[in-house]
Amino acid sequence: MAYRARPPVAMAHPAQWLAVVRIVVGLYFAKAVATKMTIVLLGGVLPVPAVQERWASVMPTIVAKQAAGNPLQFYKHFLEETVLTHSDLFAHLTAWGEVITGVGLTLGLLTGLASLTGMVLVLNYGLATQWVSPGQQGFHIVLFTLMVVFFGARAGRMWGLDAWLAGSKPKSPLLKRPFS
Repeated sequence: MAYRARPPVAMAHPAQWLAVVRIVVGLYFAKAVATKMTIVLLGGVLPVPAVQERWASVMPTIVAKQAAGNPLQFYKHFLEETVLTHSDLFAHLTAWGEVITGVGLTLGLLTGLASLTGMVLVLNYGLATQWVSPGQQGFHIVLFTLMVVFFGARAGRMWGLDAWLAGSKPKSPLLKRPFS
């Protein structure tokens, strides 16, 4: 019996499934809103988001552990000489970066910017922890790849506020790369 190639089967609703993955990954990062952020009163009156003091004090301990056994000398040096010496700045950058990534991906809002921010975070988290286990390596490779896909596919255009923006303000500069 001769082999007969079957016709390819079309994907069912790929944009919707990509939106589901975008939202799940966004929620993973959005947990930073609860774990790394708080609300403070600006001038004793206006509530604004701010980085928790707890995160600013814990982050250097985590980074020191990541640097201690890191075999990538250039990255170990970066962690010890740059991140740890400016730990308050990097605590704020990581907290806000996770919030931007999480909220942006979850809501499909400025998804391009959110995924680029996520790429930077995931690349750095991956370099900091890649030596810990193969599981860490795989996790960060998958997350980085998803960020590239979200950016390339303009994943916020399905079930996201980027779609609303495209429909209501088609000439908005926020619809251009790297934002949308």
